[in-house]
Amino acid sequence: MKKCRSVLVGLTAGLAIGGVTSGCSDPTSATATAPRTSNASDAVQMAPNASGGVRRVDVAEFANVISTPGVQVIDVRTPEEFASGRIRGAINIPVTDSDFGQRVSQLDPASTYAVYCRSGNRSQPAVTQMRAAGITNIIELDSGTNGWATAGQPLVS
Repeated sequence: MKKCRSVLVGLTAGLAIGGVTSGCSDPTSATATAPRTSNASDAVQMAPNASGGVRRVDVAEFANVISTPGVQVIDVRTPEEFASGRIRGAINIPVTDSDFGQRVSQLDPASTYAVYCRSGNRSQPAVTQMRAAGITNIIELDSGTNGWATAGQPLVS
């Protein structure tokens, strides 16, 4: 039952932030019909990607995630693109730079990172390299700054 409780907690967090979870290993409760309501302490333990791994999310979810204290926003576009408009608080680590892998290997693997590019294409190899560097909590904006701006979210320069 303990494993099922953690899955239900994960399910609750997943529903709250768009994640996907699997079922319980307890055969008597393999299907959860309704997740329990999470409380504030659950939210702190789960935010923003408690299950680890990479999650591609839409603009609304990404905006929610980057509002969480401690989440580092990483823009993997070129320095020129970064200078022309970025998401507030982002640092620029261009995925096309030869030292990208070395730079991400210096990041704290226990932290949570929100990653984006222009359209959602370059962020995919970036998060692959980040995972190879041992980073386990990565939230990826599926539509990049194109989708961000289209949704009315601000870019700063």
